[in-house]
Amino acid sequence: MKQKIAVVGVGKLGLCFALNLEKVGFEVWGIECKTNYSNQLKQKDFESDEPFVNEMLCAATSLVIEDDIACVQKENIKDIFLMVATPSLPDGGYDHSQIERVTDRLIALGKSDNVRNIYVGCTTMPGYCAQLSNKLGAYGYTVSYNPEFIAQGSIIRDQQFPDQVLIGEFSQEVGDRLESIYRSFVKSNAAFCRMDPLSAEITKLATNCFLTTKISFANSIGDLAKTAGADVDSILKAIGADSRIGSKYLNYGFGFGGPCFPRDNRALGKYANSVGYPLRISEATDMVNEEHFQFQFQHYLENTSSAELVVFDGVAYKAGTTQITESQQLRLAVALAKAGRKVVIKDSAGVIDQVSKLHPELFKFETAVEAAG
Repeated sequence: MKQKIAVVGVGKLGLCFALNLEKVGFEVWGIECKTNYSNQLKQKDFESDEPFVNEMLCAATSLVIEDDIACVQKENIKDIFLMVATPSLPDGGYDHSQIERVTDRLIALGKSDNVRNIYVGCTTMPGYCAQLSNKLGAYGYTVSYNPEFIAQGSIIRDQQFPDQVLIGEFSQEVGDRLESIYRSFVKSNAAFCRMDPLSAEITKLATNCFLTTKISFANSIGDLAKTAGADVDSILKAIGADSRIGSKYLNYGFGFGGPCFPRDNRALGKYANSVGYPLRISEATDMVNEEHFQFQFQHYLENTSSAELVVFDGVAYKAGTTQITESQQLRLAVALAKAGRKVVIKDSAGVIDQVSKLHPELFKFETAVEAAG
């Protein structure tokens, strides 16, 4: 008999995770409250732009889509992964309300006859998992923290070949169980980083904060080099050749953006303030990212005439995706167009559709040939 696992929230991240689990032999119960979407998944007529998802969904024989989390008790499912959204709040923190709705529903079902393990896979503010554990403990649930380190456009592969698997474990026994699940589908020689949930929550934010810092550093050195008339690429290549530094994320280009980096950096700063230790590096990274944007904007204005076309070969935050959240490329394109420059955007139909709705009549568009997944 196949081991049953529940994945609550089978959106972009959760669906990929569910499919990776199903592929290696688990019976996966995907719990999704959006009726139209869940029906598409049941009928296997959902079309994703994420590589490998469509093929894996069509091939899946042990993926069950449900709309009620009561199935975890009816089916005696002991492992529950929460993959719901935790959007950013105006103050830089995270909105945990979707997690609260799910866990309130579990509480409404009454105390579980057997101990069930909840693994929170969405990003949370440090300390939240401890609160959730206190809330659910009396009802027979443990709470561990297990966030993903993935990038849109390569989620399936990132989950199969991670550098690390971060486990903020409720106990050693629960951590062993979670590690065993991951080892069933992880194909890389990943580091399994096990610790308490609070430490893991800080680790998740701090990892992305370090990457934003590295990106901002590279861009600020690049801006300095351009101002002085030096060779940007040669400088950064030499810096990255030092094994203590490394070349990843050390390229000159657009500032950091997307759905994870900016908000994780801000959230870490907010948490640091809340415990009385202002994290200056988080604040400085945001400042440098803004200064770099202003530098690029002025550079374009000074080096193009109003008669020239400024062509953006992609405005998604990352090539190969349709995600435009906090895209610095799109932000620059908008600023230049509003400053009177003629701007052409070349991108996929999915990106162009989003941008044209946000900024009607601001750009000219050319549909790029979409890369095969």
